[in-house]
Amino acid sequence: MFNCLKEGFMNEEKMKSFTSYMFHVMEELELEERFGTLHVYRYALRAFTGFVGGGEIFFGALSRRSLKLFERHLRDRLCSWNTVSTYTRALRAVYNRAVDAGLIAGEYRLFSVVFTGVKSEQKRALKAEEMHCLLDAKELPGNIRQSRDLLSLMLHLQGMPFTDLIHLHRDDLRTDLSGHTLLTCRRQKTGSELQVSVTDEAMKLINLYRSTDPTSPYLLRFLDGKLGGEVVYREYCRQLRILNYGLLKLASYSGLKVLKVSSYTARHTWATLAKYCQIPEEMISEGLGHSSLEVTRTYLKSFEGGEMAKANQMIIDYIYSGKKTMWSRA
Repeated sequence: MFNCLKEGFMNEEKMKSFTSYMFHVMEELELEERFGTLHVYRYALRAFTGFVGGGEIFFGALSRRSLKLFERHLRDRLCSWNTVSTYTRALRAVYNRAVDAGLIAGEYRLFSVVFTGVKSEQKRALKAEEMHCLLDAKELPGNIRQSRDLLSLMLHLQGMPFTDLIHLHRDDLRTDLSGHTLLTCRRQKTGSELQVSVTDEAMKLINLYRSTDPTSPYLLRFLDGKLGGEVVYREYCRQLRILNYGLLKLASYSGLKVLKVSSYTARHTWATLAKYCQIPEEMISEGLGHSSLEVTRTYLKSFEGGEMAKANQMIIDYIYSGKKTMWSRA
């Protein structure tokens, strides 16, 4: 897609254009098959280009004033604060990359005047009894039953994100020397390693949706192993839409129409219930596979697999029995 611009990227003068450098970064993302990030960068550049009135953007156009006006421009168009943050963080990442590459000197804390955080604009975590109600729903149509099963599987796997679940490979599933079944994979978003002890219920669901194609590298049946590149990313997006639609219908079938249930629900609920059970933040962070402790505010250290499995089981028991147990290493 961006190959036609390759010669232009080699021109030193051309690289001084923010627009051209961002296309260069997007080309690298495409080669690395990081299509989610590529998608965000593409929309961020499109939004900023529209804001300045079109044409090529030079690094000098990025100033505290222009960024603040861009933020106001997005808010005036009813973009959420999280959308504003997503776009400005994308621009910041490319700007900082240009500084690191020595293309520009850069301005210290240029993006400090705009919002680059995350706002909790809607409730994503459920109470234990609400999650139990969803998972206990009976007589569901096939597509909604599948969404419920995937919600349950993500919850049992320590709130695993759908993107990590759907991209699991066959060889990510193994049995350790003690006979425990484990999933060991790398997070799609951060590349950090995540190891999860597989419960009996999770194993049943994995077997139910396991790929039957012996040539597919994927553990589950939702992605075609014969596809590659951006086609796989588009198929992932399609499967995500199917899941989220099914989860909204599941809430309705369960008499919980007021709930906004999505693929994020398992992850946020797992973390919130873990906090209610007074599981240490360090352990919550590791269970979620965070690569940075900006999310959980504390130093990330390693915990024994048995402790993590115990914490995960406490959360599952809390949902299904309604009985909350407080964390103890004893």
